[in-house]
Amino acid sequence: MQLVTEMLGEQFGAGIQASAASGGFAADCASIALQTAFGSVWSRPGLPRRERSLVTLGILIGTGKPNELKNHVRAGLNNGLTVEELQEVLIQAIPYCGFPAVAEAIEATVAVLRERGLLGEQVKTAKDRGML
Repeated sequence: MQLVTEMLGEQFGAGIQASAASGGFAADCASIALQTAFGSVWSRPGLPRRERSLVTLGILIGTGKPNELKNHVRAGLNNGLTVEELQEVLIQAIPYCGFPAVAEAIEATVAVLRERGLLGEQVKTAKDRGML
């Protein structure tokens, strides 16, 4: 739980822990996420969290998962990634994932950067311009 809280914040940590403990629908999914993704994978030696974040961001962009991407943009920032590095991840993904996937990823990334006060409203996305 310490790793989850460090990466995604106390609110996310409390939420996933409550979901896992609830015994309700999808409680087992939350438990498996805690045990597998965080307990077994993110906590492994071999790659620092910062690099694991880069890999995870690329995978989420490529698979078109903008909601989960938002969580991992937050985690990436908490793991030491900069705004410039996040932009480079998006650029790197273009030839491999395509413009549509990256356009969705830009929307998700900009939303988190605005939420964190790292980008202002002066930065316009394709959606802001009515292109999506």
